[in-house]
Amino acid sequence: MMTISSVQNPKVKQLLLLQQKSSERRRTGLFVVEGQREIEHCLEAGYEVDSVYYCPQLFTEDGGSNQFFSLHSSLFTSFEVTVPVYEKMAYRGSTEGLMAVVRSRTMLLSDLPQKENPLYVVLERVEKPGNLGAVLRSADAAQADAVIVCDPLTDLFNPNLIRSSIGAIFTVPCVACSTDECIAFLKDHGVRILTAQLQDSHLYYDTDMRCGTAIVMGTESTGLTDTWRRAADAHIRIPMLGRLDSLNVSVSAAILLFEAVRQRQSVDSTR
Repeated sequence: MMTISSVQNPKVKQLLLLQQKSSERRRTGLFVVEGQREIEHCLEAGYEVDSVYYCPQLFTEDGGSNQFFSLHSSLFTSFEVTVPVYEKMAYRGSTEGLMAVVRSRTMLLSDLPQKENPLYVVLERVEKPGNLGAVLRSADAAQADAVIVCDPLTDLFNPNLIRSSIGAIFTVPCVACSTDECIAFLKDHGVRILTAQLQDSHLYYDTDMRCGTAIVMGTESTGLTDTWRRAADAHIRIPMLGRLDSLNVSVSAAILLFEAVRQRQSVDSTR
């Protein structure tokens, strides 16, 4: 197999475009995943890997990357690249010498599994892919049933989102939709809407989250729109004891999610 040794190679240029341009990701229906762990989560979630670029010189000493490549290489086309080419292609460092081009797919609200008393995180107009990635990690840890992104300002296959989620974008169902679509879905399925806001709100730990619950948060700069405030069944807040009046959205999501986990585990332990 010929090794790709030039950054001018058309395949390298195409991968870089996928890294840098959301328009290219939409046009081609492809996105890039870096790192052994993330690619494994991607395959486990049933995504189709189009091709893998690998650099044996960067494989980890524990042999994990080499073992992964040996086990799965029949599933995709693979291209060996030199160290300089891989370093040019990589969005981040320390990715074990493995990078994949993957076919994207769209999940709809109707695709979400129907469960008793589901737990959802809803984010309105999230801007920073790193914040969304961090929320997905918390949602995975709390075993939330989905993260729903309303009127998103970033696409779900942004490389920084995938990196910051460490693959949770593949382990937690994630849907992008409009605010109106989300509210209608939650109301139709009897899911209680809890909006995180400072005004006219109750402390989060005094609020019942044992039933079907959607924890809804807005941006740090502007908060939630009035549409969500009006649709809410309850308004909740995290007590702020210092001089600042808000937390990073990913930190807030983690606090509220694990309160829901605490309440639900308390119920289970009494049965």
